[in-house]
Amino acid sequence: MSLKKSGFSTRAIHSGEKHEETGSVTTPIYQTAPFKFKNAAHAADLMGGRMKGYVYSRGLNPTTEVLEEKMADLEGAEAALAQTTGMAAISAAVFTSVKGGDHVIADEVIYGSTYDLFIDLKKFGVDVTFVDTSDINNVEKAFHRNTKLVFFESPANPTMKLTDIKAVSDMSHDRGAAVMVDSTFMTPYFQKPLLLGADVVVHSATKYLNGHGDTLGGIIAGASDYIKSARHTAKNIGGSITPFSSWLIIRGIKTLQIRMDRHNKNAMAVAEFLHGHDKVETTLYPGLPDHPQYQLGKKQSSGAGGIISFLLKDAKDVPVFLDSLKMCTLAVSLGETATLIQHPATMTHAVVPREDRIKYGIMDELIRLSVGLEDPEDIIDDLAQGLEKI
Repeated sequence: MSLKKSGFSTRAIHSGEKHEETGSVTTPIYQTAPFKFKNAAHAADLMGGRMKGYVYSRGLNPTTEVLEEKMADLEGAEAALAQTTGMAAISAAVFTSVKGGDHVIADEVIYGSTYDLFIDLKKFGVDVTFVDTSDINNVEKAFHRNTKLVFFESPANPTMKLTDIKAVSDMSHDRGAAVMVDSTFMTPYFQKPLLLGADVVVHSATKYLNGHGDTLGGIIAGASDYIKSARHTAKNIGGSITPFSSWLIIRGIKTLQIRMDRHNKNAMAVAEFLHGHDKVETTLYPGLPDHPQYQLGKKQSSGAGGIISFLLKDAKDVPVFLDSLKMCTLAVSLGETATLIQHPATMTHAVVPREDRIKYGIMDELIRLSVGLEDPEDIIDDLAQGLEKI
């Protein structure tokens, strides 16, 4: 059946699925490394690239292929590539986009391991400039003649600032550079960077796409030619996702809309509670009207997501507060059914030098909260009793 006019959940459930071969309603897990050739000529055609097919799961696997086709459809992309982790996806996407002698502009507020990757790029002769991409003037000033890529997250992890995807994409294309957006926090349900002008979108599928905190994965989505090149790069790096992980993420995507609506609703209730609490200095959530980019968020996203960051009034209260929580789980991931909480300065962004962290707004008082699917009153009650301890 044609899914072109179907809604998001219908496509999330049915896109990419292949029931004809076996009649299986659920995508089978093709838990195999190699695939049997029909004969020597078949092997030669596959290995020589004259025929598409399955040779070895590091390159292509039927279960993973369903995940890739599903994500391409949901993102409005020509093609997609699944990888073993979010960082494997980002690494393969970046290595496909730049080479020695190129220049990259990256937002100064990005996930700690992504920041570390861009620092390491300098070893390979790639120059990187970190700027605040939420101000397009900063991006424009940072351009060099050899700038090939602009990378950012929106919202940014963990300060929740937004970057105007369309404006940065338009300007970058005028100057011959591609734009890559990490849209993990929003998922394709709330935000579609490619439709706003970006060239490549990446996700840590470990988070909301899987949604249950029980596997790792990453996604790259973009134009067919780009994904073909990325697949070649990724195959050589070796970051191929396992068939079972692909299956778990496929299963998670089928409930993505329902879960994201609940994450969004719960986060709004929790953000309003934190916003009015006398022991919270600042609450950072794009769904709050006083967020500095509230209108931009409404323009480029259909929801505010499930991540909130907030600052306590004194950094010394952070460990006391975190250790007092009874239901919210102290862990560095996000986007799963349970509410997770962490301290970026000593956890996810500990790799960023403190002087830089403070300059970028990742203060010692900052806490990141991934609001789960529990009853919102219970999340709020746990945060309230924790705040009472400081």
